Amino acid sequence: MAESVTSLTAAIASGDTEAFAQFYEDWFDELYAYARSATRRDESFCLDLIQDVMLKVIRHLPPIDSEPALRLWLRRVVANTARDRFRTESRRLRREQRHADARPEVTETADTNDELEVRLKWLRDELTSMDDELAELITARHRFGWTMARIGAVFGLHPSAADGRTRRATTALKRKAREVFDEP
Repeated sequence: MAESVTSLTAAIASGDTEAFAQFYEDWFDELYAYARSATRRDESFCLDLIQDVMLKVIRHLPPIDSEPALRLWLRRVVANTARDRFRTESRRLRREQRHADARPEVTETADTNDELEVRLKWLRDELTSMDDELAELITARHRFGWTMARIGAVFGLHPSAADGRTRRATTALKRKAREVFDEP
């Protein structure tokens, strides 16, 4: 068996796709079971995890001389890949939480509604006073949610040009709004 592990891992390391197909068939179930028990996560998470592990096998598997050594290497790769996925998920959740925390809570009070009306009137006035094409670009992007490709096609612009113009105009509006409404 040691000889077959050595030849299999050496073949995978050299890029042999048939050897990898055999490896996948031989080791998938064990790796999946290990991922489920080690992470305690659902099937979808573990399947994605094993897909990442298999990509690492294709790219980084060294020739290994015994099945226990291969099993140890694979378990280490599963554990490290799971840790990387957990870190990525944790960073995403923190980013989403920061974004949610940055958005002010809107309460249904007369003051809030009055302030909202003042801000909307100010925005309408600003859009009316700016260049018509810029106002239409901003409206298409932020009111209607059009993609830059669609905006570019409608306005005869390359999507990156539409993006640049829209972004500059939106940034200028935000800066002006912060000044007008005394926000940092």
